[in-house]
Amino acid sequence: MSAVATSRHALEEALSQVEEHLRRGEELASALHNEAVASRMRPFGDACGALPRSVRDVARTLGKDVRLVISGEQVPVDREILRQLEAPLGHLVRNAIDHGIETPDERVAAGKPRHATLWVEARHHAGSLVVEVREDGRGINRANLRARIATNNLSAPEILAAMDDAELFDFLFLPGFSTASQVTDISGRGVGLDVVQSMAHGVGGSVEVRSSPRGTAFSLRLPVTLSIVRAAVISIAGETYALALARLERIDRIARADITNVEGRPTTLIRGDTVGLVHATDLLELKPIAAGLAQGDLAVVSLQAAGRTVGLIVDAFLGEEDLVVRKLDARLGAVAHVNAASIRENGDLLLILDADDLVQSTLQLLEQGRLCGDGGRSSASTRRSKRILVIEDSITVREVERQMLLRAGYLVDTAVDGVDGWNALQKNSYDLIVSDVDMPRLSGIELVRKLRADRRFERVPVVIVSYKDREEDRLAGLAVGASAYLTKGSFQDHSFLKTIADLVGSATECE
Repeated sequence: MSAVATSRHALEEALSQVEEHLRRGEELASALHNEAVASRMRPFGDACGALPRSVRDVARTLGKDVRLVISGEQVPVDREILRQLEAPLGHLVRNAIDHGIETPDERVAAGKPRHATLWVEARHHAGSLVVEVREDGRGINRANLRARIATNNLSAPEILAAMDDAELFDFLFLPGFSTASQVTDISGRGVGLDVVQSMAHGVGGSVEVRSSPRGTAFSLRLPVTLSIVRAAVISIAGETYALALARLERIDRIARADITNVEGRPTTLIRGDTVGLVHATDLLELKPIAAGLAQGDLAVVSLQAAGRTVGLIVDAFLGEEDLVVRKLDARLGAVAHVNAASIRENGDLLLILDADDLVQSTLQLLEQGRLCGDGGRSSASTRRSKRILVIEDSITVREVERQMLLRAGYLVDTAVDGVDGWNALQKNSYDLIVSDVDMPRLSGIELVRKLRADRRFERVPVVIVSYKDREEDRLAGLAVGASAYLTKGSFQDHSFLKTIADLVGSATECE
């Protein structure tokens, strides 16, 4: 018995040592992980350096008295998010001074201090980075907003009257939408807020607007880091995939009895809204698992993009995980419905799906009954997306044009001026070029002239988009060979996308 007891004691000691090594290994791995994440972080204040001067200049131009208060300057932010945040933050600040804050006389008449206060704040909350821009101005005039929406034929008056604040404020983020009564150097061009929303959605975040007679606040909820994503892990056709939780509306189990057919397409009610359903296997071109297809509840992921909600039927939910994001190798090109990849703790590889791409394909299946290609399947060999080059020196306008074209389904590359655009044309082929006129190094007129003198590009459609709206400017652009000449007000009346479609057709061709 003593030998058995001695052996048991030795085994317990060995197990204790193994557990201690494992614990130390986990602590070391956690510490290394935290250090790696911390190395990507920069203080929020790095994105605020230009704000005091911007506030001072805009306020002086508009005859307003504004005091800027920045808090959370030491809050750590992923450097890539910080880089993308700088321009949207400037838009929100200028928008707040122009549209939200009153003149000193108006403030005094309303019983407020002569000087307004504009707060820019960053903080970590519930695992996210929250960046808020708020002021103590007049608040959003809902009647004026409804009138502008109706004037632009974006919604019927009876529908507008029934909208709540969240639905109404969503119109502020439409490309080309502006509540300004006239175009100035600061506002009225319809560019700005949609760039803010595009940036937030692009990194897996969201934007919220709150407004009252005491002021308006724009809150951006963003991931703390782009290297780690909190994701829902799902099973599709026996394979494991992930979807960023920030991009999901809901995760539900739907009884088969609650599925109805509307015009031959499966739909269900989720929180009172009718949502079209599509099997994820149809989108990803996977063979469904036969077992269990005709019995049990359906696992449904609700996704939203561009104001549309759809339901994606998956095999099962496998829980939530923090995943290290790994970008796909550039040599793979654009992979349909896939955004990135990750390796789980057990060493398994899984793909992180692209929510926006899934929504667009789901809507195509629901509305057209098929994807491009034979038998309703999408295939790289049977589908070609049109590629457009946007040449624009203004980061704001460049991003507006890029997002509008992306939402329409086109592939988009950008260039910062005429020379950069010319260099891009030497490397890639494009179905159409969108160019500004006034740019450093090489103007839009000079670029078009150069394109038409080169046999490789003489037939490529070129659309000039400029602030100059005089007839002589339009004729000058057409004279050198531009296919169309638009003003930047075309973002508002949709003629921009219509002109693109007239010149090159729809974004995707089925071959």
